[in-house]
Amino acid sequence: MPLILGTNSIKDTGYDVANSLRFDDGSSDFLQQSTTAGTQTTWTFSFWIKRGNIGSTQHIVENDLANYHRIRFTSGDVFEVFDSNGNHTWNWNNLFRDVSAWSHIVLRADSTDGTNGNRLRLYINGTLASANTVASISQNYTFSFNQGGTFYLGKRAGGEFFDGYIAEMVFIDGTSLDPTSFGEFDSDSPTIWKPKDVSGLTFGNEGFYLDFENASSLGADVSGNSNNFTVNNLTSIDQSTDTCTNNFATINPLDNYYANSTFSEGNLKYTQGSSRFAWNLSTIAVSSGKWYAEVKLTTSGSFALIGITDRSPVSTTTKILGSGAYDFSVYQYNGDIYNNAGDSPPNDDENYASAYSSGDIIGIALDLDNNKLYFSKNGQWSNGSGSWDSTTFNSSTGVVTITAPASTNNGHYLFASGDYQGGAAPTFEWNFGGTQSFTISSGNADDNGYGNFEYDVPTGFYSLNTKNLAEFG
Repeated sequence: MPLILGTNSIKDTGYDVANSLRFDDGSSDFLQQSTTAGTQTTWTFSFWIKRGNIGSTQHIVENDLANYHRIRFTSGDVFEVFDSNGNHTWNWNNLFRDVSAWSHIVLRADSTDGTNGNRLRLYINGTLASANTVASISQNYTFSFNQGGTFYLGKRAGGEFFDGYIAEMVFIDGTSLDPTSFGEFDSDSPTIWKPKDVSGLTFGNEGFYLDFENASSLGADVSGNSNNFTVNNLTSIDQSTDTCTNNFATINPLDNYYANSTFSEGNLKYTQGSSRFAWNLSTIAVSSGKWYAEVKLTTSGSFALIGITDRSPVSTTTKILGSGAYDFSVYQYNGDIYNNAGDSPPNDDENYASAYSSGDIIGIALDLDNNKLYFSKNGQWSNGSGSWDSTTFNSSTGVVTITAPASTNNGHYLFASGDYQGGAAPTFEWNFGGTQSFTISSGNADDNGYGNFEYDVPTGFYSLNTKNLAEFG
């Protein structure tokens, strides 16, 4: 199970990217622009990306007119470029299967170059990617990219929608730029590639810069060219603060064998399959600090389990989230806390809170500095005696004393949710603060100003992102 925080720095590096845009393939999200022809021999395309669903063909862009030029991920998660002018295909050896990390991609074209290998190059996180299939390009070849016509972002004309997050998308018309125009290696941590301010670049007539910072105009071009995109099926809720300079947790679709869940909305919403005794986990694990998250139980039977664990489900169908010494969950049916429960929930003798239902939002406050855990329902914290009765968090009330993370099992905890009843197929919508899959009516940040939650974040607790991890994790 990957616990990679991303190629972006987990410390403050000076230049911050404020927003990304989340695309959900199940919602047919895309942007569209009508363009005129620019320079088709020389151009640069740069963007940051964090994938959602993998294992299917997904188009990042298509430029469609007399011919078409497609930039996509194949069903094998290979980055590929196809140009119908001569049926040219280019792809590279790297596989894009990490849904927890941001990656920077620069596609650099210059068919006027005297060396064939330099006429189309791919850079990933500042490093030249090795080619797998590279079509021979004649000198001064006319790419179909930048030909004018319809420019789709997030799909091709016939579908195959992209799923995930995109930030800092830049197209340069007429100039071939290397990745140092868009990013740089950190001087203190030279393996970390981080973004730079691109606002001063020369974009060319058909160039554009999408920073996704205007929630009411998500396709706005801020290059100065006004090459704006029309928004389709995307709304302000799809604007995210999960970016290449502050990577937020999501739920991990790669750790999904027993749950057999179906994921959407940037891996923040999932419906669990019919398997019993299964759960899904956050992409980021923690071993110290104080952390807060919310999860909405959108639909369910009566047997959801929400909490924390130090592990994936073990290779058996008789374990619940709460079965082991390092599993702690609050049970929907009665509000009991389950820990070290074995193969099934114990008798109803915990008396921690009371039942919760579909539509309720469960808050989780995890204190790994003092090994304590707290739960709330719709902003009301448990009193530890059978009720949700306090709008004010009290560190001495409703305490679940947890076991320190075991060093033999990587010494960490992850947020988790699952179900005890087979066939119930509950739907969970997680909010780690970067993006929401459900509409919230208020808006509350942590003490560092990060996150957007429905209810107040307890003082001293933080949303689960890489900037907070660098300071408190």
